[in-house]
Amino acid sequence: MATTLQTVEPLMRQNFLEYASYVIVDRAIPDLRDGCKPVQRRILHTLFTMDDGKFNKVANVIGECMKLHPHGDASIGDALVVLANKEYFIERQGNFGSVITGHSAAAARYIECRLTPLAKDTLFNKRLTRWQKSYDGRRDEPMALPVKLPVILLLGTDGIAVGMSTTILPHNFCELLQAQINLLRNQPIELFPDFAHGALMDVSEYADGAGRVRLRARIEARGDKTVAITEIPFGTTTEKLIASIEAAVQKGKVKIGAINDYTTDRVEIELTLPRGVYAEEVIPQLYAWTDCELSISSNICVIQDRRPVQLNVSEMLHQCTVHLRDQIAAELQLELEDLLDKQHWLTLEQIFIENRVYKAIEEATTAEAVQRAVVEGMEAFKHLFVRELIDEDVERLLKIPIRRISLFDINKNRKDIDDIVRAIKAVEAKLKQLTKTVIAYLDGLLEKYGPQYPRRTEITTFTSVDKKAVARAAIKLAYDAASGFIGTAVKGEAFPWQVSEFDKILIISDDGSYRVISPEDKFLVPGKLLWAGPMPEEGGLVFTVVYRDKDRNAFAKKVRIDKFTRGREYELIKDKAGKLDRLMEGEASGVLTLDYVAAKRQRVTSNDFDLATLEFCGPSARGTRIAPKPVSRIKNAKA
Repeated sequence: MATTLQTVEPLMRQNFLEYASYVIVDRAIPDLRDGCKPVQRRILHTLFTMDDGKFNKVANVIGECMKLHPHGDASIGDALVVLANKEYFIERQGNFGSVITGHSAAAARYIECRLTPLAKDTLFNKRLTRWQKSYDGRRDEPMALPVKLPVILLLGTDGIAVGMSTTILPHNFCELLQAQINLLRNQPIELFPDFAHGALMDVSEYADGAGRVRLRARIEARGDKTVAITEIPFGTTTEKLIASIEAAVQKGKVKIGAINDYTTDRVEIELTLPRGVYAEEVIPQLYAWTDCELSISSNICVIQDRRPVQLNVSEMLHQCTVHLRDQIAAELQLELEDLLDKQHWLTLEQIFIENRVYKAIEEATTAEAVQRAVVEGMEAFKHLFVRELIDEDVERLLKIPIRRISLFDINKNRKDIDDIVRAIKAVEAKLKQLTKTVIAYLDGLLEKYGPQYPRRTEITTFTSVDKKAVARAAIKLAYDAASGFIGTAVKGEAFPWQVSEFDKILIISDDGSYRVISPEDKFLVPGKLLWAGPMPEEGGLVFTVVYRDKDRNAFAKKVRIDKFTRGREYELIKDKAGKLDRLMEGEASGVLTLDYVAAKRQRVTSNDFDLATLEFCGPSARGTRIAPKPVSRIKNAKA
C-alpha cells in the first residue's frame, strides 16, 4: 500500500499543477495583451475569418469556433452573448437577452451577429499576429490579437481559477483613450468604472482598482405617494431588485403598497406607497435594505508573460499604451516596407522598359542566358536601384507582357514613383514622431467612435444610510404573564409595542433584577415582569426606586440605567429577600407615608418622605434610608 501511494503521489502532484496552470493561464484569467480570455479571442478571430459584411447565425459561429475551442458549444454560446452585450465588438441582431432584466438570449439558431466597425479597425492585423496550432493541430489560432485598444479595461471581466480570481470593472471608452493621450504627454490620469446599467457611483474607495465602488439605483419621488426606479446598479437585474424589495417588505423593513414593473429597454419600476408612508422616508430604506445599493470590489489579476500578476488600473493602462505604441510602430514599419517594395519594382520596371533592357534577351537561347542578359543589362543602372536586384525580381521582369511594354506610360510611372517617395517620407516622419502619431491615432478614434459611447454611470458621493435611523418599528413584541415569556413570537396583552431589530429592550422584574436584551423570539423573564420598554441610544432611562430589605428597612434611590452589557443580569436592590415596593419611571415627586412595624411602647407609628429630595446614585447603590425603623407598609401621603 505504501509503495502504491509513493507511486501515485508525484503523479497526482504533477497532474494537479498542470491542471491548475491550464485553468489559470488558458481559461479563466484574461491576457493583458489583448484583454481576452481564450474563448473570447477564438470567438472574435472566428468572426473575423467569417466576415463578409453580412450577419452570421450564432449557431454557425459556434460551430466554426469549436474547431479552435476544446470545450462544448454551450461555453462558446454563453461567452459570445456576454461579449455581444458589451456592445463594443459584436453587432447583434435578434434577442440576445438583457443585462437589465436578466432574461436569457434566444436559441443560437435564431440570433445573428457580426463584427462592429470598431472591432475591424482596432483588433485585427494578420501580418502582425503571432500564431499557434489549435488543440487538434489542424488549424492556426492567434496567441493574442494585435489590438490597439485597452480592451481589458474597456470590457471588464471576472473569472475564478485554481487558488485565484479576478474582477476587473469596465471603464468608459472615451475616458480610456483620453487617459492614454495623457500618458503619452506625461500628464496625470485618473480612471473610474462605467457601467451599461447607468445608476449612481461613489468612487471614494476605488483606490485605482485596488478597492471598491458603491453603486446606487437612480430613484425619484413622483409626488409623496409614488417612487420610481429608473436605473439599477451593475451586478443586479430588475428581477433580483424586485425580489429584494419584496423580501424587505415581508421582513417589515420597508412598507410598499404595490410594485409595478414597466421595464422595456429602459428600467421603469414604480412603487406605490400605502397610507401613512411617504416617499422621503421610503427612499433611504430602499438603499439600506434592498439591492438598490450594492458594493462591488475590484480585484485585478491578469496574465502577463504566461503567468498571473496583480496590477492596478494605471499600471495596466500604461502597459496597454506601450503595446499600442509598439503596434502602431510595427504597422508603420510594414507600410514602409511595402512602399519600398513598390518603389523598387516600379523603378526596375521603368529601367527595364525605358532603356530597352528586354532587347538583350532576344539573342539568348537558354533560360540561364536569358536571366544573365537581364542581370547584365540592369547592372549599368545599379545606382538607381532602391535595393539589390534578386532572382525574384528578374523572374518578375521576365513576366511583363509585350502589351504592357508597348503601352508603357513613362510619365505615369514617374508620377507613381514620386507619389510613393512622398508616402515613404510621410511614413518615416510618423516613425520619427511616434508619440505624436499615436496621439493623432487616438484622437481619430475618439472623433469617429467617441459619440457612440458616452458615460452612463454618474460619479457622485453619498453617505452611508444609517440602518438604525431608517429602520421601521415593525417587530411586534408582547409579554405573556401566564408563561413568563416576552418576545416577538409571544402572544400576550401585556406591554404590547413595536420595535425594530436594532432596538434594545430593558426589562425589570419584580425581584429587582433587570437586563437589556435584543428583540428575541422568546425570553423567559425571571419572576414577574414589572416594567419593559426600549432603551434609547443615548442618555439611558431614569427610574425612582423604593424598596425594603429582608429586615424591612426602607430605602429609596434615583438611578440612571445607561451602562450595560447586553443579556447580563443586574440588580436594583441588593437583598434578594427584600421587596421592590415602588418603581417609577423618571424623576418621581410626591410624598410617601411609611408605617412602622408595630412595637411595644411605640409612640411614633409613621413618617413621611419627600421623593423630590432624592439625589442620583448608581443602580447598584443601596440608596437613601427613608425611615428610621422597619416599615410594614408604604403608601402615598394624603393631599
